Amino acid sequence: MRCACVDIGTNTTRLLVAERSGDGLREVVSVRRFARLNPAPDGAIPTEAIARIADLVTAHVAMAHEHGATNVRAVATAAIRHATNAGELCDAVQRTAGVAVDVLSGQEEAALAFEGALATFGELPEGVIGVIDVGGGSSELVTGSVGDGVGWFASLAVGSGVLTDRHIRSDPPSLEELAAIRADIETILNGVAPPAPQLVLAVGGSATSLAGAAGGQLAPETIARVLSVLIGEPRAQAARRLGSTQSAPSCCPPACLSSRQRGRRSAGRRCTWSAGACAKGWSCARWPKVVE
Repeated sequence: MRCACVDIGTNTTRLLVAERSGDGLREVVSVRRFARLNPAPDGAIPTEAIARIADLVTAHVAMAHEHGATNVRAVATAAIRHATNAGELCDAVQRTAGVAVDVLSGQEEAALAFEGALATFGELPEGVIGVIDVGGGSSELVTGSVGDGVGWFASLAVGSGVLTDRHIRSDPPSLEELAAIRADIETILNGVAPPAPQLVLAVGGSATSLAGAAGGQLAPETIARVLSVLIGEPRAQAARRLGSTQSAPSCCPPACLSSRQRGRRSAGRRCTWSAGACAKGWSCARWPKVVE
């Protein structure tokens, strides 16, 4: 039996259709669409953005059914969690797409990112595993183990989209804007001290974009190489140089900086991309309920 999840994030809306394969998941189809949610100063998501997201989710649900999914759910993360009119978006999605939206707490988002990373990475070591999920509206740092699950987490109310809206006005971003982003991240990370992991996995849309340009190994030097391209050329030109099929969104430089600085909090371990994401974690965690 196949199930599907639509993950409504701050920068992207993603679809996963999956089926059980042993103790993990086999991905049947995965689709990602860029759809920035830019709340107004009062914290409300604009009406046109709500309509756009409802249409995207409707298309994702139709695709899920085309690929044999018998149960389709939707989850929403930081942008919707913090929006003053989150209920309006959830109602619009349910009316248009016919699915209820589960708005995740920061703790739930962290736990599902961890489960999703473990479900799709393959052979995992014993001991502490770290997961970094830099989203558009929040970032989750999680450590735990295969046997015991999540042991520590931090959900930070800042992501690549938030940093972009707060600091970037130029294309490409200026050195002053990048310095302001670095300072912002350091302030947010002050006092955050995760247990030292043996392996660090990066998941989510930002990690996927970076991994595509950096060859899968998200080491500081490869992230620095990608960042040098993103800050040296306009977005469209940088996307072509990095082999992206879409114009690199303005949130990519903040995502690079966020991933690199969060990676430094992982006791110097090299960071590896995992295909796992919140949607995969949701599918793992909810699978018994889906198939009953």
